[in-house]
Amino acid sequence: MEQNMRKVELGGTVKEYPQGTAYGEIVKDFRELWDAPVILVTVNGKLEELHKKLKKDCRLELVTTKDSIGHETYKRSVCMLLLKAIYDVAGKDGADNVVIHYSVGSGYYFTIKQSTAPDQEFLDRVKARMHELAEANLPIQKRSVSTHEAVELFHKHGMYDKEQLFRYRRVSRVNLYSIGNYEDYFYGYMASHTGYLRYFDLKSYDEGFVLELPERNRPDEIPPFAPEEKIFRVQKESQEWVEKLDIACVGDLNDRITGEGIQNILLVQEALQEAKISGIAERIAEAGNKKFVMIAGPSSSGKTTFSHRLSIQLRAHGMRPHPIAVDNYFVNRENTPLDEFGEKNYECLEAIDVEQFNKDMLALLSGERVELPVYNFKTGMREYRGDFLKLGKEDVLVIEGIHGLNDRLSYGLPMENKFKIYISALTQLNIDEHNRIPTTDGRLIRRIVRDARTRGISAKETIARWPSVRRGEEANIFPFQEQADVMFNSALVYELACLKLYAEPLLFGIDQKEPEYVEAKRLLKFLDYFVAVPSEAVPHNSILREFVGGSCFDV
Repeated sequence: MEQNMRKVELGGTVKEYPQGTAYGEIVKDFRELWDAPVILVTVNGKLEELHKKLKKDCRLELVTTKDSIGHETYKRSVCMLLLKAIYDVAGKDGADNVVIHYSVGSGYYFTIKQSTAPDQEFLDRVKARMHELAEANLPIQKRSVSTHEAVELFHKHGMYDKEQLFRYRRVSRVNLYSIGNYEDYFYGYMASHTGYLRYFDLKSYDEGFVLELPERNRPDEIPPFAPEEKIFRVQKESQEWVEKLDIACVGDLNDRITGEGIQNILLVQEALQEAKISGIAERIAEAGNKKFVMIAGPSSSGKTTFSHRLSIQLRAHGMRPHPIAVDNYFVNRENTPLDEFGEKNYECLEAIDVEQFNKDMLALLSGERVELPVYNFKTGMREYRGDFLKLGKEDVLVIEGIHGLNDRLSYGLPMENKFKIYISALTQLNIDEHNRIPTTDGRLIRRIVRDARTRGISAKETIARWPSVRRGEEANIFPFQEQADVMFNSALVYELACLKLYAEPLLFGIDQKEPEYVEAKRLLKFLDYFVAVPSEAVPHNSILREFVGGSCFDV
């Protein structure tokens, strides 16, 4: 009997393959289309792993390690390779006690519970084993089990964080991955074999170690190890906060929500943030010579609410704050520079009238009365509407804008008069001990909810714009974060449980045929881990109110 043949379209070319051919075999015939290793494919718009097999005529698209989803798949797979190597070197207890925390540089910071920081000799043995496993091209196998069976399995293996997590999952099946005799759960797709996983390094750091990984645009290189100490310290402080709350993983949060409700967690978390903001205001007041409080941070970090709350605390410390939005110094729209795609680039410093900004700020510093501009976003023009300001002894300018930490923006202002604050939503919660929540996911969900509520922008549009937003952050914000005098983490341990109720309907509104559907589906799966809670109890001055609505501030 003649074998069933199926048509596959890829890159404008159509070829036929026997039904049941693995996608990993098919993509080998299109090697000329690769600019990096193909780690996944999309089949008629649906993301698939390479071990999956051809069932019907389809349109394939390649997902390489240079693509965002492919890069995350690579990093996730190397994390599993690390755990398998520790399992081989230090035994089951060694692997079970490894905990992933947060990003350091291009890699991840890990600790080992109930253990001192691992020395470099141990890490070198683990790294050597990782390379052996990579050279062996071992399959990363996947099996599906019932959720009930998965919970029993996690309990048997002492993976109590995963057992706790899956008690709240509504799905009936769970996918488990294995390399040889090591099996674990991972949130998201994996590489099909260990041969993909050749670029990594291990460095002892602080109380744990860093798994160094390639950056997306250079998937075959490990960048120099250059940890950013200030951002690491604020992440570690946030981790200590959630430890005080006894909430390290999503399962912990769900247990607390279902057991005692959200009220106590919410009040403690908000109190911790208010204490931090008060401490920042106290530092500014005690310095005595700070006239320009420069606030910068990436999209959806809560800069506007933070600046309002800081202003209140500055007043409580005897100062008179005045808000200044750098956006009001945009050049007229017709003069906005273009990016490499020919689109107007509102993220670059050249989109700001830097000369006029410095002229006005220096005039204020010298005691002059200055008329400040307002940018009309409808007309794309800077206007003057009689907004005059003159600084007194206790007056301070609270300046918010993405370039706030870049001294090229405020080149004319004396350094001794500037106080720089970096704010970001640095997620301190893990899905479980081996699966982290990327900070960018929390910010993207915040933005989806806010864009729909305040700007009438669909989740589809927000997801489509996100790569451009991220490029702007990488170029204009992150390089300057270590120059901050102080950092503030705006993430709230409970916020994703609240945002879920707002984000899910918006994400479900993206049609399966749309290119943004893959990302929407991933975010929906992620939100499914959380027990939802209503936002009624969230204080009206909370940073979360900037996104869900009901803020007492004009945000």
